[in-house]
Amino acid sequence: MSGSDSARSSRSELQSLFREHGGQLRLSEALARGYSRYQFYQLRDEGLIEPFSRGLYRLADLPQVENPDLMAAATRFPHSVLCLISALDWHGITTQIPHQVHLAVERDARLPVLDYPPVAGYRFSGRAFSAGIDRVDVDGIVLNVYNPEKTLADCFKFRNRIGIDVVLEALELYRTRKTFLPGRLMEYARICRVANVMAPYLEAKREMLAKVL
Repeated sequence: MSGSDSARSSRSELQSLFREHGGQLRLSEALARGYSRYQFYQLRDEGLIEPFSRGLYRLADLPQVENPDLMAAATRFPHSVLCLISALDWHGITTQIPHQVHLAVERDARLPVLDYPPVAGYRFSGRAFSAGIDRVDVDGIVLNVYNPEKTLADCFKFRNRIGIDVVLEALELYRTRKTFLPGRLMEYARICRVANVMAPYLEAKREMLAKVL
């Protein structure tokens, strides 16, 4: 086999390795399989792969990711959970535009830090971290995000940090756009230790809903 044929074969094999990994591959994974940095970056220079986040590349012919910043953060910190305003935005129950990707990690974990996209990290403990996590497949990437009810409980807990007006708007949008589940909301409120804070607001929403019905 000539040198050019060998190069084409290696390039094809490396592209196949990308496809085996859902179209996305880290440089470190390619190196571990015996490919060189030169082979890897040659695909990049030829426009066959493109950077997705630090150290992670994807095939250029894949469909465009709808929210690349969110997916990049989720890929960089796979054990974190989308929370607070970012989770509100994911569920469509806020008019706020997140200027950071809000991520929760376990209490003893290192807080996520990333230059781009900017990330805001929060430490949650015990069930306050583990409860209410939805795992969503987005373009082959598993995104961990708190469900709407857990997100609202978290927002009440961090109301002084994100603003009570943002929290109350989210609760109203949840009431009008989602199935209003006060029992489930209170379940997460107890886990997050904000039951006494949330209860009056939920009762007011419940009475409002009853009048409409």
